[in-house]
Amino acid sequence: MRRPAAGWEASNPSPRLIPVALGHEDLHEETYAPMTSRDDFIVEITPQVLLKAYSCGIFPMAESADDPALYWIEPQHRGILPLGQVHIPRRLARTMRTTPLEVRIDTDFEGTISGCAAARPGRRSTWINARIRSLYRELFALGHCHPVEVWNDTRLVGGLYGVALGGAFFGESMFSFERDASKIALVHLVARLVAGGFTLLDTQFVTDHLRQFGTIEVNRDIFQEMLDAALKVGGDFHRLPASATPHDILAVLDGIPDRI
Repeated sequence: MRRPAAGWEASNPSPRLIPVALGHEDLHEETYAPMTSRDDFIVEITPQVLLKAYSCGIFPMAESADDPALYWIEPQHRGILPLGQVHIPRRLARTMRTTPLEVRIDTDFEGTISGCAAARPGRRSTWINARIRSLYRELFALGHCHPVEVWNDTRLVGGLYGVALGGAFFGESMFSFERDASKIALVHLVARLVAGGFTLLDTQFVTDHLRQFGTIEVNRDIFQEMLDAALKVGGDFHRLPASATPHDILAVLDGIPDRI
């Protein structure tokens, strides 16, 4: 999952060699080329093509918000957060029990993706361009893209979004305008996936921010095996009620060894 600076997104996550897919029928090809210019190819990416790409272990990125081109990315090594081995720092668990912050699900996609795309100290540009916004907006309307939002009264102060497909959840990006907001969103996401019977949480890359929760790296072939198995599972993102409290969330995770 991509987040500016020390979060879901590595500071420079894009591999120097990336797979390029020229259309729906090419998504299984493992042909590699250097980062291409916007004039090298034009691809009409629909929500259906995007979901097919996810099922093949591929996801799109743009070089910047001003670049209209999208590039298919398939890392040689993939970050995953094993749902049965999630570690929640004790301080964060205490914070969750006492914080006034409220977590909401699927209520403000636009605010969440704008938060993920916002400039902040140390980062002036974003990989979320207009095409990314449009595509994930369509996936949200179709029920595949989900924002997990952290609110302080009427202000959206953190959150994340990603794509649910079968029993897999593909984390895309996260942000935090207040301390621990993105971490709280991540814990709520994990509990929701566990409760909903998901088996795979793809973080795309491994960062220090994610490593503290137990994120590990696997090679591409192992990831694809895990993904193929997860796609056969009928995960239910809404099995956990949207009204779940922090105590409910931590209770869902109580069965995970070494949870805190």
